[in-house]
Amino acid sequence: MPRPFCPRRVAAEPDVVFFKPAGIPLHKLKIIVLALDEHEAVRLADCEGLEHAEAAKRMDVSRQTFTRIVRAARKKIACFLSTGQALSIKGGPVVKLPKHSKKNPGTSARRLLSKK
Repeated sequence: MPRPFCPRRVAAEPDVVFFKPAGIPLHKLKIIVLALDEHEAVRLADCEGLEHAEAAKRMDVSRQTFTRIVRAARKKIACFLSTGQALSIKGGPVVKLPKHSKKNPGTSARRLLSKK
């Protein structure tokens, strides 16, 4: 039996969650699904320019897991752009948590879920 996914911390869901090429009807397109954790990984690594170790801490995952997530996300985005398919951002093992601060260092996603 495979190991269950650990929840990953995301800052927020994106405002826009669906993209498709103009002028092509949706029923003719394959939809590529980008999970929320993959979106967050690309946002942290590429938009914010964080090192993988720092971004992994923000998502509450190991650096190796973060690297795997961002690699999978970049592959999906490259396929979406190069083949002209649709892209949907949704789902995945995520928990939306407040950002860390010096006053409130935050709680890991695993601890929050175990208290339920």
